[in-house]
Amino acid sequence: MTAATAGTAPAAQNVAAVPEAATPSPGPRKFRWPFAIAPIRVIAPVLVFVLVMAAWSLASHVLIPAESRFLLPPPESVVSKGLLNAATRTEILTALWSTVQIALVGLAIAIVAGVGFAVVMSQAKWAEYSLYPYAVILQTIPVLAVVPLFGFWFGYEFSSRVIVCVMVSLFPVITNTLFGLKSVQPAEHDLFTLHGAGRWQRLLKLQLPAALPAMISGFKISAGMAVIGSIVADFFFRQGDPGIGRMIDVYRQRLATEELLTALLLSSLVGLILFWIFDFLAGRVDRAHGKRAGE
Repeated sequence: MTAATAGTAPAAQNVAAVPEAATPSPGPRKFRWPFAIAPIRVIAPVLVFVLVMAAWSLASHVLIPAESRFLLPPPESVVSKGLLNAATRTEILTALWSTVQIALVGLAIAIVAGVGFAVVMSQAKWAEYSLYPYAVILQTIPVLAVVPLFGFWFGYEFSSRVIVCVMVSLFPVITNTLFGLKSVQPAEHDLFTLHGAGRWQRLLKLQLPAALPAMISGFKISAGMAVIGSIVADFFFRQGDPGIGRMIDVYRQRLATEELLTALLLSSLVGLILFWIFDFLAGRVDRAHGKRAGE
């Protein structure tokens, strides 16, 4: 008994002598940029912008003769005549606001209609087989060929311009939403079937939440296309408030290149802002989906 006890004592001492595993202390918290914007996402576009401005200035001052410089005026001339001139700035911003209103209305209608069509097609194969080919046809129709017809049928004012926006921005919403609704895993459908979920319960609580990332990706694409559609409509439908497309055509006729480039750059900025808004929403949705998947 004593020998056994003596034999186990050193072992016990050895066990006791083993130090406890040190708990790793949390390191210093890393700085998080607002809205999850990494420095590279800011620095890289700024560098590209600087390079483009430098190349533009070089081409205007060095490569183009002075007598032809009106074809590509330097950036400082565009800023001074297009942005710093109060009358020109007011004219461009007023026209741009009219275009933005039409683009937003057309985008909203395209989102509602596109999601609605996609939901219908996701619930019945016969609906998908019946409707989807016409969505593809709508996307492949040359817009410039049918814009005059819209003027004959609906007039040359606000409604026709909105219809053009809806036409060019509808297809990405339909395809991305339909893809998202159909991307639900069969196991998840089986789980809802096991709990006796109905069609609408399955749609609202399973398919639509799962489709949100794909839907917002479609909205991002359609946002830029709605701006393009609104500008294209401005070229044809000149009644009502003039849009930025009409002003671009006026500047083209006057050979006012500085004002023309200002209108083009501000139009691009509107599309970029809309893209950023939906990109921000997409990031929030992706993070929410990641948290749910980790629960």
